[in-house]
Amino acid sequence: MLLRLVATFLLGTASLTAVANDHTHAHSHASEAQTMDITQVWSRAMPPSAPTGAVYFSLRNPTGQAARLTGAHTTRAERAELHTHVHEGDMMRMEQIEAVDVPANGQVEFEPGGHHVMLFKLSKPLAAGDHFPLTLIFEKAGEVTVEVSVQEQPPQGHGDSHMHH
Repeated sequence: MLLRLVATFLLGTASLTAVANDHTHAHSHASEAQTMDITQVWSRAMPPSAPTGAVYFSLRNPTGQAARLTGAHTTRAERAELHTHVHEGDMMRMEQIEAVDVPANGQVEFEPGGHHVMLFKLSKPLAAGDHFPLTLIFEKAGEVTVEVSVQEQPPQGHGDSHMHH
């Protein structure tokens, strides 16, 4: 009887250790995705007939390892793409980009006239005061969902340069 009790105790302890290790492993992946500091997430209010919009934000990587943003998606649009503006002489045009590298302990601004997430075929117009989720996809850190605030004007710290979407 004592032998059976000891065996049950040892088996139970081994199972709990395995579960604890799995939980720690899952938690480390979840915290990796939370390492990005994403602030001032906004989109400009657009006329009801506008089929597209853009999302801007500040992306800070406080870790010692470089990160890479590879995409985005939202229920608010049929398609979301990473874009930037390219200067060619006196002209400026938008261009889709594959990814945005965020240096270790660095920051990248997504702002009018620069990097942004372009939204195509909006499910409904971007009206001031609205909010919607946007999921950013990182190469190693996975997905991070943020809340986008639709505003008439950029928040403090985001210039209203060059081009409107």
